Amino acid sequence: MNNLTRKEMAEAMHDQLGYSQTACAALVDAFLDRMKNYLLVTKTAKSSGHSVATGKGVKSAKVAQGSKMTPVDNTIKLVHFGTFTVRDKQPRRGRNPRTGELLIIKPRKMVSFRPCKQLREEINE
Repeated sequence: MNNLTRKEMAEAMHDQLGYSQTACAALVDAFLDRMKNYLLVTKTAKSSGHSVATGKGVKSAKVAQGSKMTPVDNTIKLVHFGTFTVRDKQPRRGRNPRTGELLIIKPRKMVSFRPCKQLREEINE
């Protein structure tokens, strides 16, 4: 298994979705920072026996270890978190809300996420 860096994730998004490299890098950084903070807060809250709202005020905690990212085809798997996949959306009919004009929405690629079983169970507790 190979580790996937932030730069490689941004380049993959740029190649797959066609956004600018700067925008992809910013998106990857924002996503990873947000997930790191979320995991930090929930882990701190669980270990201290407090609610997540209380955990948001806590500044120090260990981040869960063992999370590795592996690129496989059009997927990125974050161990103990979930899997991101790039999938094709077919063209479809839409309507301009301002004018009511019918139009065809172009085919595109989108990123979808499927959480791992462990994460789903923790969320649904």
